[in-house]
Order: sequence, then C-alpha cells, then structure tokens
Amino acid sequence: MGQLGHIDCHHLSKSIIRGENRRLYLVCIIDDYSRIAWAELIPDITSLTVMFAALKCLNILSDHYEIKFEEILSDNGPEFGIKTSQQKYNHPFERMLIELGIVHRHTKPYRPQTNGKVERFWRTLEDDLIRETDFDSLEELKEELLQYLYYYNHERPHQGIDGKKPIEMINLLPK
Repeated sequence: MGQLGHIDCHHLSKSIIRGENRRLYLVCIIDDYSRIAWAELIPDITSLTVMFAALKCLNILSDHYEIKFEEILSDNGPEFGIKTSQQKYNHPFERMLIELGIVHRHTKPYRPQTNGKVERFWRTLEDDLIRETDFDSLEELKEELLQYLYYYNHERPHQGIDGKKPIEMINLLPK
C-alpha cells in the first residue's frame, strides 16, 4: 500500500451544473494496492491548479487512510510536467513531488491502459454518478462527489481486488 499511486485528470460535461455552461475537471489519485481513491473538483487543468488539487488528495489519503506514496504514475499531460530533468524544478507538479520525495513515473505516450486503475475509476464514477446527471449547483456536485468517494472506498466491492472493499484491503495489512 502506498508504493504506487495513479493520477489523472478528467473532463466533465459543460452542462453538469444545471443552467451553466462551464468546463470543470476532476483530479484523482488512486492507490495501486488497495484501490482507495480521492478526487478533487477543479476549474481548470493548469499545472498550478492540478498541483494544489493533487496535494490535497495526497494529504487526505495520508491523513485518513495512512497512505503515503513512493511513486506516482501519470500520463504525459502538460499539467503533470516534463520528462526532461532540467525543467522539473520549474514545474509546480514536478516540484511538489520532488519536495515530498515521491518519484514521478510517466506512462508511454498513447497507452492509457498503463494507468488503467485510475482510468477504470473514471468509468465507474461516470456510470455511478455523472452520466446522464446534472446538479443544481457546484456545492451539490461537491457534496455528491464526497458521498460517492466514501461509498467507493468503504462500501463498494471491487472485482479487481476479489470482491473486497478498498478499506478492507487496508485493514488486511499487518500493523
């Protein structure tokens, strides 16, 4: 647990908030072992916004589930930085990982299946909460997301971990 985290950004429909037409995004980090996930709603996917959302996800995963990552796997989106080492200190997301002592790994270009655990999370979230749904307000969407994350982590059995709930995977570990 905590060895590898998968991170990604997800675009939401512009009409997700009833009567509004603006783009919103989600950032999610999911633990490779337990499948514990945390996602934050953000207004854009600039590197600074993604860095702060990722930091919040990391803090929640650490504080509530005692998950601290050794490595983070991301796609090659500009919000996650540049592979060349000369520029890493100048990129907010890369710099955050360096400061936290987390190794950043990138997927191969055009191979989203490499980051399949977070990609599967997006599909599940879409099926369970987002698709064909709109919300009265941003606050309602945030509250529904919070309730869904609790359900996903504590109540929902996962096929990929033999029908266990992610919280059970943490509780199976020796203390």
